[in-house]
Amino acid sequence: MRMNHRITRFAFLFVFVSLMLGNLSSVRAQGPQGKSFGFGIILPDPLGGTIKIWTNPVNAVVFDLGEWENILRLQFDYLWQFDAFRSRIVKMYAGPGLGVGFADNTAGVGIRGVFGIDVYPIATPLELFFELGPFLLLTPDFNGFLDVGLGLRFYP
Repeated sequence: MRMNHRITRFAFLFVFVSLMLGNLSSVRAQGPQGKSFGFGIILPDPLGGTIKIWTNPVNAVVFDLGEWENILRLQFDYLWQFDAFRSRIVKMYAGPGLGVGFADNTAGVGIRGVFGIDVYPIATPLELFFELGPFLLLTPDFNGFLDVGLGLRFYP
């Protein structure tokens, strides 16, 4: 029960930060319909919310907040987008990231790499994505696993 209360508080914080960051529309972006800010859902690693902010036409930062194996996890990725398919609809991305997990008065920190594919349906404010990458947990235990994520972002 305690974990659900914590997740509810972080979900509220996530929505609040999403709305505040949504005002960054002055950044030149490559998101759907030229927008610079998108928010949505990601599953299953972690299962929760995602925010993407374009910093320039090639780079973006992504914040994800969600639950992974009963651990509240916050992660941050810095992405380089590239046009491997010479398409306006399908793009690829890669980059480094950092993750922090919270459970039972313990915090864990890890680093990750991410590689993914974005799909931007024509004439919609949507981004579909699939990503995977290794996650190396540094504390409290040294461990590694593979993240797999599937999600949808909306660009208001």
